[in-house]
Amino acid sequence: MTDLLKVEPDHVVLEVGTGSGYQAAVLSPLVRQVYTIEIVEPLAKQASRRLAELGYANVTVRAGDGYAGWPEHAPFDRIIVTAGADHLPQPLIDQLRPGGRMVIPVGRSRNSLDLTVVEKDRRGRINKRQILPVVFVPLTRSRN
Repeated sequence: MTDLLKVEPDHVVLEVGTGSGYQAAVLSPLVRQVYTIEIVEPLAKQASRRLAELGYANVTVRAGDGYAGWPEHAPFDRIIVTAGADHLPQPLIDQLRPGGRMVIPVGRSRNSLDLTVVEKDRRGRINKRQILPVVFVPLTRSRN
């Protein structure tokens, strides 16, 4: 997924699904800034502490619904979603910079997902390609 993202040193990246913080740590030395959202608050707090203790100064973690993205820091050069969605979340597409790229597992069920690369061209048109079948935990939403 990191390779498909095709990051550059000046990029600002949004990650949806922080988990332990591993993907954010992988991205951190490759880009200018990583914003990462985790819906499970205790996981977000643990990852934030862990990443700070390990010296990843360009990673900002917050607890929240990643489906909505992080509009305060948009637009993003790249977005990586580390949970399976049943469709492309419009808020994430809206927060992707023209010329940007998103990598996201999309499909009908957790066992029927395709790793998908979404590119927004300079005019804002969306192009998507399915790369390979994958299995991920589902992208969950806040209930409030």
